[in-house]
Amino acid sequence: MLVSLKPLMELAEKEERAIGAFNCPNMESVMAIIRAAEETGSPVILNYAEVHGDLIRMEEIAPVMLRFAKEASVPVCVHLDHGASVESCMKAIRLGFTSVMIDASGLDYEENVRITKEVVRLAHAVDVTVEAELGHIFSSEIGVGETATKETADSFADLEDVYTSPGLAKDFVTRTGVDVLAIAFGTSHGIYTQKPVLDLDRISAIKREIDIPFVMHGGSGLSKEEFQTAVKNGIRKINYYTYMTLAGGQAVKEALDKQTGAVFYHDIPVIAGKAMQENVKEAIEIFARKDR
Repeated sequence: MLVSLKPLMELAEKEERAIGAFNCPNMESVMAIIRAAEETGSPVILNYAEVHGDLIRMEEIAPVMLRFAKEASVPVCVHLDHGASVESCMKAIRLGFTSVMIDASGLDYEENVRITKEVVRLAHAVDVTVEAELGHIFSSEIGVGETATKETADSFADLEDVYTSPGLAKDFVTRTGVDVLAIAFGTSHGIYTQKPVLDLDRISAIKREIDIPFVMHGGSGLSKEEFQTAVKNGIRKINYYTYMTLAGGQAVKEALDKQTGAVFYHDIPVIAGKAMQENVKEAIEIFARKDR
């Protein structure tokens, strides 16, 4: 069942849980995510990250994401992740996405406000939910930016320049009207080369200033306890990709290492898909805090 992000965030707030948002650079990942969601009976978010355009174009994967979302037995939101421009967000909306993220966090604050406000104006006119980002969440969406993460982090004089400011977050949300906010509290995209310094109390501090759902980006590699503390403090959407795709890759590697005969390509996506499905199921259950 295709839905917007809004009802999923309302459910997450009511149940004090987070909804998983998983990236879809191909059909096999879409299938793995939907199957995992249906097995757990959980709503889910299918992400298309604009940076994955080199793997598959938005207009190519959008019909696949939308079809599986509509036919799923659980609520599914189709979301543009890290949209780089107003034009990218509008393209996603025209293709049928029910939620978009505009990421202007790399620009100066006033420009971030201006661009986000414009996306909100356009998206809300057609009942599409908008996510924005405030603060700095380092590295790349494809898990290869660990060196860039350290170099970029070292360019900031203080962690306060990196993390989301509660006061600034209040001003940003008030001026833009954004529906959900991705906040920076120490996580990074991709594979960690060193343990991140998390400021989990910052989530609660921002929550005291603004009452909208918060999003965690760059959560791969965190412990179950760290995920669940973040959710307890106010995170309602968790983006997750690196460890999902690593699970698929590792399963394929192990299968090929054991293979002595011919290798048929059509077996490879099946092997990867099953491994990704199991990994997504585990993530969904952690985010839902089912063992409370």
